[in-house]
Amino acid sequence: MKVVVTSTGDALEAQVDPRLGRAAKFILYDTETKEFSVINNSAGVTASHGAGVTAGQAIADVGAEAVITGNCGPRAFQVLSAAGIKVYVGASGTVADAITQFEDGKLRVAGEANVGGHFGLT
Repeated sequence: MKVVVTSTGDALEAQVDPRLGRAAKFILYDTETKEFSVINNSAGVTASHGAGVTAGQAIADVGAEAVITGNCGPRAFQVLSAAGIKVYVGASGTVADAITQFEDGKLRVAGEANVGGHFGLT
């Protein structure tokens, strides 16, 4: 299964970014092969608006079946749900930790956005 984890960096040892739309990077991880690649989310980081939609579309475009993050806003959730991508929220620690939490069934599938729009904007 291909899963995307929101990340602050380029490695499995990087911290999970708690924001989906404005996450610095996305780690695309294949749970079968254990291989990963890094997707830069500079469009979401610098967007004045629409970061969640942009991020959701980028995740759908790489063929992810699930996304693991700390929090997911309403617009990103809508795009991901429309694409049939499951959203797992509440992840923390490193990307590797989040993948382990996912594989161990310790993350919950979100039925809706768990934060409002513009979460994490500074």
